[in-house]
Amino acid sequence: MRSILYRIYQKTVFENPFFCLIFLLVFGVYIQTGLKNFKLDASIDALILESDPDLSLFRDLISEYETKEFIFVAIEHNEDFLSLNSRNLATNLVEDIRKISGVSDVVSVMDVPLVFNDPNMTLAGLASNFKTLRMENINLERARDELTSSPFYKDLVVNGKGTVSSIAVYLTPHLEFFKTRDKRNKLLNLKQLGKLDLNQNEEFKSINRNYDIAKAEAIKITRETLAQVRDVIDKYQSQTSSKLYIGGLPLIVDDVTKYIKGDLVNFGGGVLFFLILMLSLIFREVRWVILPLASCIYAGVTMLGFLGLIGWKVTVISSNFIALMLIITMSMNVHLIVRYRELNNQLPDHTQKDLVSLTVQKMARPCIYTAITTIIAFLSLLMADIKPVIDFGLMMTLGLTVVYATTFLLFPSLLVLTKKTTSKSSGGLGSFVKLTTILGIFTEKKPKTIFILAFILLIFGISGINRLQVENSFVSYFDKETDIYEGLSLIDSELGGTTPFDIVLSFKNEDNFFDNEFKEEGLADLFDDLNDDCGTSCSKEETWFTQKKIETIAAVHSYLEEQKEIGKVMSLESTIRVAEKVKGEPLEPFEMNIANQRLPALVKSQIIDPYVSFPRNQARITTRIIDTYEGLERKELLTRIEKELQTKIGLDKEEFEVSGLLVLYNNVLQSLFTSQILTLGFVMAGILFTMMILFKSITVAFIGLIPNILAAATILGFMGWMNIPLDIMTITIAAITVGIAVDNCIHYLYRFRAELPNNIDPIKNMHYCHNNIAHALFYTTVTIVFGFSILTLSNFIPTILFGILTALAMILALLGALTLMPLLIIKMKPFKKAT
Repeated sequence: MRSILYRIYQKTVFENPFFCLIFLLVFGVYIQTGLKNFKLDASIDALILESDPDLSLFRDLISEYETKEFIFVAIEHNEDFLSLNSRNLATNLVEDIRKISGVSDVVSVMDVPLVFNDPNMTLAGLASNFKTLRMENINLERARDELTSSPFYKDLVVNGKGTVSSIAVYLTPHLEFFKTRDKRNKLLNLKQLGKLDLNQNEEFKSINRNYDIAKAEAIKITRETLAQVRDVIDKYQSQTSSKLYIGGLPLIVDDVTKYIKGDLVNFGGGVLFFLILMLSLIFREVRWVILPLASCIYAGVTMLGFLGLIGWKVTVISSNFIALMLIITMSMNVHLIVRYRELNNQLPDHTQKDLVSLTVQKMARPCIYTAITTIIAFLSLLMADIKPVIDFGLMMTLGLTVVYATTFLLFPSLLVLTKKTTSKSSGGLGSFVKLTTILGIFTEKKPKTIFILAFILLIFGISGINRLQVENSFVSYFDKETDIYEGLSLIDSELGGTTPFDIVLSFKNEDNFFDNEFKEEGLADLFDDLNDDCGTSCSKEETWFTQKKIETIAAVHSYLEEQKEIGKVMSLESTIRVAEKVKGEPLEPFEMNIANQRLPALVKSQIIDPYVSFPRNQARITTRIIDTYEGLERKELLTRIEKELQTKIGLDKEEFEVSGLLVLYNNVLQSLFTSQILTLGFVMAGILFTMMILFKSITVAFIGLIPNILAAATILGFMGWMNIPLDIMTITIAAITVGIAVDNCIHYLYRFRAELPNNIDPIKNMHYCHNNIAHALFYTTVTIVFGFSILTLSNFIPTILFGILTALAMILALLGALTLMPLLIIKMKPFKKAT
């Protein structure tokens, strides 16, 4: 069967290369039709696994509670925030932002009710008879005291020091998207529980398509709105000495999307430029630049088109896939070029077709195994419990299949049509390539030194791995010069934190309000008629407030305020504190039930609806975590809160739930260690098995794996010693390093075995391999190292770290492959056992 396939391949590629090229051209034209549908995704959907139960709760809370989408505009004042200039700046900003069509409301320091500006304020006047800074005869000192100390306004509208104020810009709700999203989430929950019937399953497929359409439209409108808000900010920034910042989740999504676009262009363009430069320096011949470049471009464009056809979106994690594909394509092409040039020098009488055919014959087997080991590396990422990492692994697995097919179809078809090369040059990096010869001599002369250095690196790696941590600030993911970093860091430190965290209290079904509050006084019968008239709705809303509920909410609210990692806390208790200060004494539940019925709908939507669900008999307490708090340990914080809500507040475990982005982000962080172990374990086992099949020797397989494991362990240890935390990018370094770097070992081992009949002495054979196949290893490693270095052009810090650390790991892996591995071959003589 294999010989039949090879004859078909040979007849197509070598004897009818034009046919092969026409086929590739037609296929390429078709696949490029998907480019118009190629999309990016920076939303939370792209970051969290759908199976995460905390994600279901998070989505449920968004649907149930009045949660508006908004962004912050923060003003860092260079003068008193209540000065005339500061108030005029805030007023003008608000007025211009309100004119933007995608903005539903804007709230600033100028608009919030100043309850205590009137010393005669009563409870009855709270809902309507209040002043704002826009009015005349405002007592600015009273206003300052209220704005910097009120439970409502402190660290939300103005920081406690009065140096930073904020403007909340509420975006117009995308009603169709929200409706579709809520319906999809309900069906998704049923699907995960295995309760979807056939009709619901069809409805789920349909709603998914509608969801993508509605989401794309919502993102487009939001992007246009944010662009207009930025224009307004830029306009006023040029007119004021105060510093303006912008922040918020919609802004993060929008900016990250721009970063992904920028990374795709920068990485792809940067790598292509570098490949042209490297190929020119290495081979100094036009054909050896054009042919690999054609393979790189074809593979990259094919993959982009395919992703568009199937609707697979690229995230910030997978944005470097095109650069990696170009690097790996180049690497594989370099191996073919070097082998072709060797054969051309050795067999000068062979025709071009025979040389190309022989090159493919000799390189197909090691290349397919190196492709398999690299695919195993990326497949190992599926073991991670992190959606973008899984998507990245699948995307690169598919991409490597495209790379291998392109390399062995397009490259030889083009090469066979060119004239036979007459160049005898070893390349344009001759002085650098001598390094392989030097390493061969070093391996022969200093075996003890190599073993000692390997042992030191192993100890360094293991001890550093024990120091690895996962806690890191989300803000630190971004470059300090970006809007995201500047805005988030200011809001985090001065306006109550950034990462949302919610506590939802579920109350038990109590006797109704009238019985609870008046049974001790024997007055319950007096209210029987009213209770009967109220019916079900009365028990759920009109009589919802009880002393027990108020006390529980107050206790949890106060407890959360005491936690040093938590910034702003908002709940029903915030309203109660203000009302009680106005009244001068505690509020009775009866008063709160009456107030709840009489509050205007607008006021109620702001101070009641975000914090209470009457139908569910729940109360919600919202907080924001100070992401940059030194020593923040999210897992410990969540564990502590869950424990102390039971031990200190006296709640049962069933009476509260924790949710919010903090919980989702913590889930991702805590899965990093497990993901690191699983991915590395999978790739080691998979590559070991593959090499055992190729070399039919477990000893050879271990020898080929050891230098790469040592390189990966050293880099992980380096991260531990340098206090570089694991993140969603750096957990892939070890698996990818082993998967890509082992290619060098496979090529070297394969060549070493093939040359043994000609060089029985293993030391002589080592020197021969160091002066031949090692050149290709050197070229490809240099290409890979500089290719990964291109990732430093990103604005996303994890991508930069990924690029730098993987490049370092590849250098270590090459040094190990050309020193430690041949030394192990010489000492253990595995090929005698294998044959």
